[in-house]
Amino acid sequence: MNTRLVIRKRTTWLFVAFTCVLFLLVGRLIWVQFVRGDEYQQIALEARLREVPVEAKRGTIFDRNGNKLAISVSADSVYALPAEVRRSEKSQEIAATLADILELSAKDVHEKITKDSSFMWIKRKVSIEQAAQIKKANLAGIKIVEESQRFYPKATLASHLLGFAGVDNQGLEGLEVMYDKTLRGSPGRIVIEYDAGGRQIPQALHQYYPPEDGMNIRLTIDQTIQYIAERELDALVASPTNPKSATIIVMEPKTGRILALASRPNYDPNTFREFSPKVWRNIAVSNAYEPGSTFKIITTATALEEGVVKPDERLYSPGYIKVGSERIKCWRSYNPHGSQSFVEGVQNSCNPIFVEVGLRVEEKQKGLFYQYIKGFGFGTQTGIDLPGEAKGIMIPEDKLKKINTATISIGQSIAVTPIQLITAVSAVANGGNLMKPQLVEAVLDKDGNIVQEFGPQKVRTVISQETSREVAMILESVVSEGTGLNAYIDGYRVAGKTGTAQKAGPGGYQDGKYVASFIGFAPANDPRLAILVVADEPQGYPYYGGTVAAPILKRVMEDGLRYLGVPRQFSEKEGSKTEDEKKKEVLVPDVISLPLDKASHAIRAVGLTPKVAGEGHTVIEQIPAADTRIITGSQVLLKLSEGISNDSEVTVPDVTGKRVPRAATLLEAMGLVLKPQGAGTAVEQRPVPGTKVSPGTEIYVIFKEVPEQTTTAP
Repeated sequence: MNTRLVIRKRTTWLFVAFTCVLFLLVGRLIWVQFVRGDEYQQIALEARLREVPVEAKRGTIFDRNGNKLAISVSADSVYALPAEVRRSEKSQEIAATLADILELSAKDVHEKITKDSSFMWIKRKVSIEQAAQIKKANLAGIKIVEESQRFYPKATLASHLLGFAGVDNQGLEGLEVMYDKTLRGSPGRIVIEYDAGGRQIPQALHQYYPPEDGMNIRLTIDQTIQYIAERELDALVASPTNPKSATIIVMEPKTGRILALASRPNYDPNTFREFSPKVWRNIAVSNAYEPGSTFKIITTATALEEGVVKPDERLYSPGYIKVGSERIKCWRSYNPHGSQSFVEGVQNSCNPIFVEVGLRVEEKQKGLFYQYIKGFGFGTQTGIDLPGEAKGIMIPEDKLKKINTATISIGQSIAVTPIQLITAVSAVANGGNLMKPQLVEAVLDKDGNIVQEFGPQKVRTVISQETSREVAMILESVVSEGTGLNAYIDGYRVAGKTGTAQKAGPGGYQDGKYVASFIGFAPANDPRLAILVVADEPQGYPYYGGTVAAPILKRVMEDGLRYLGVPRQFSEKEGSKTEDEKKKEVLVPDVISLPLDKASHAIRAVGLTPKVAGEGHTVIEQIPAADTRIITGSQVLLKLSEGISNDSEVTVPDVTGKRVPRAATLLEAMGLVLKPQGAGTAVEQRPVPGTKVSPGTEIYVIFKEVPEQTTTAP
């Protein structure tokens, strides 16, 4: 073969090969430069740029008068640049130093500071002392940046309302989470340029992108009224009554604005991790309970609006009412109220009267009672700006029986939330308008200018103004003449209703477990405040709403109205009284068989003074007797005995009208032994009350079984 031809062929193939390689290189260049250019450029930037996040400051939360309830303060956080740490070849030493200062695991710290990452947080929001020690140590690759930390200057005040924010500046509970987007703002960042070895380049790119701080919000809450409410809750929890939990809500009836909302047990949002998550729960909006006699306000308003009863209409209560095969007893079935007007029935909180008028409403039109109950907002959320709001519990309307309507009329077989109840009763007080509960008045910028404003929101009209005025006057008489006497305030015309509901549980109602409550508003003719007090499972005796909750409402109401500058006024009846007659009367509580400390507490709780006679630890007699009306400040004589002493006689207490558990408790406290016969309510006992017997004597008590759906105390 011709040598020249061979050379030519080889040259041609070599040229073709070079041409292909050139095309491949050009293609690759086009691919890298134009198709993937932006992507590779970003990778290069990320390789030489480090970003340090800078948090925005959360907006301030003010009360309605401009007092700061939640603010943001500066706090130092520690981070690592792992590339610098690795280059220093002292990672173990650095990890040990950091772990010692920050009280962390050295192993965990070492893992973070040597991780294959450009940036790693070591610990956020450290103390001033820890930050100073780290700066002094001058550790390679370890930096400190200033962040924002949430701080609650009033500590536990309004904690269930405010909630708290987490380490990443995010809202986690309460208003903090509901208004997180408004309060949080937008984070910024610091950008620093590094070389291929991970060293910061002197005079290189170093940019700061500032964060955008969050907006502020102004609440409807009044710090002073919130203090008043929490003061009373603290006193209640510290007393022998010591309930499982308790709530107070204060609302403006005409607007729906909430001036105070407090619950116990409480927690400090500054150290929320130290408390059980169960304590964070806002029971004022999340817990449903059977309201008992406080719900009779709704029954009263419905019955009067529909005209099924007149205020002066005479009704009769033999101590019970029969509904189908069931009997529903009055709380005073052992001494029936007998003939009474409807107004007197409300004053006496007489169950049969309310059952009768509730059934009249349903007889007028099927489903009418439920229409009003739903109209007052029960069975649905109120829409309050707090997380975890419950709807309450209602029997489905298609499964509603006559006996259910009867028990709902007296506040059982239905479960409501405290916020639902005070919203509904405020509608009764304000002329018949159901208002949406309001917590936030306005969103403000950093200069205090209003960005967004929120006004009162009317949901619907439930009853007429005439009915509203009529119910208010009836409820005023409940406080001035009926079971709500312990909430009476001279000159402020308080309207209200007591409630003592036995708690439901597996198998029926639970003995010894009650929810004591009182709800009221004042002045009755022009309400400025509506207040609800709920105590869950108060300890000891008495446990009635009129004894446990009414005095608390009185103190919160009186101090609140004075603070708001509401002038005193008097009804015509009050105006005609002499100064001595204007002194408040109270009902003497039943303290027989109680230990002296608990008896004294019960006497003082209603504004009376205990006077002790005899020696011992147990009250065997009291003068005046229970349920006697006397002027506040009067003395109640408490005669004592050792009760369980083996060398002295004791007086047999009266257990008639009481059920087995209560009778057993009373007799046991006196050192006596119950010998029951039958079941139900005590109707007869031997020996008779007042007999002197030796400790350990057997007391024979006859109990009569009276079928009933429920029993509600006033």
